[in-house]
Amino acid sequence: MAKISNEEILKRAKDVFISEETALKDTAKILGKDFVKAVNLVSKTGGRLVVVGIGKSGHIGRKISATLASTGTPSFFVHPTEALHGDLGMITASDIVLALSFSGETEELSKILTPLKKEKITIIALTGHRNSTLGKMADICLEVKIKREACPYNLAPTSSTTAMLALGDALAICLMQVKNFHKEDFALFHPGGTLGKLLTCFVKDIMFKNKNPIVLEGSTVQDALFVMTKNKTGAAAIVDKKGSLKGFFTDGDLRRLLQKKPDVLKLKIDTVMTKKPFAFQADMSAVRAAQIITERKFDNAPVVDKKNKVIGFLDQDNLIEFIALAKK
Repeated sequence: MAKISNEEILKRAKDVFISEETALKDTAKILGKDFVKAVNLVSKTGGRLVVVGIGKSGHIGRKISATLASTGTPSFFVHPTEALHGDLGMITASDIVLALSFSGETEELSKILTPLKKEKITIIALTGHRNSTLGKMADICLEVKIKREACPYNLAPTSSTTAMLALGDALAICLMQVKNFHKEDFALFHPGGTLGKLLTCFVKDIMFKNKNPIVLEGSTVQDALFVMTKNKTGAAAIVDKKGSLKGFFTDGDLRRLLQKKPDVLKLKIDTVMTKKPFAFQADMSAVRAAQIITERKFDNAPVVDKKNKVIGFLDQDNLIEFIALAKK
């Protein structure tokens, strides 16, 4: 076993990142009309995008196929060897084949290209060599470009597989947008996972209902403080007699007031509250609510119905607890 210093280990690890980053940048530079043609062709097909590949390319192909399927493009993976022994019949005339081989000269893959061409099945190549057997037989060639593998001997597929995976991801994401596949559609493809649970959940499902800190307009700051303390929310919604939202008051507001006016508890809450505050809509998705809390950097806000009546309270604890439960 070679003796390598910790510094050398880190240097070699960083070299891998640099090598693979270079491969990604070089591949991005040569993206052109063939990629656009592939996206448009696949988006209009009535069949599936069948991914084939062997070895490391096969592993990458499986992941690409899974990403395509989960983002709205029907897809499945076929192993070339199995295809030679009957699974070729799984591919129909309405399908398109995405064939992966960095060299473009993989024997098992080459053997299934001829019968596919005879059936007039469209073939999209994902390869590192446009002039290879695969590149020449394909109807569309998507090329990855690398200077060398991250492997010190330039042998183990590393930079090449990273570039192939990125190109496959780019294909999936572009198809996702062309097909107008929205985040809500994810729930249909991930019904049992955390993502599906998050996307099918709304603010009204996770908001606090049993501790809804409401203060009537005309009350004092002291009244608001009592409600905030009782509910342990650190904020209160100010409403009129009909329950409609009129303002919002937080413990942060209280601290800032105390610095200016020590005797603030008897002040009318209407004079110090935030008027026309932000409020979550009950039918807003939990994912969007999390984005808003992150973007606006606030801890909590009231939840209102379509008539602007306060019906609940949402803060970071709701979202953290929900995400934790969704992951179980």
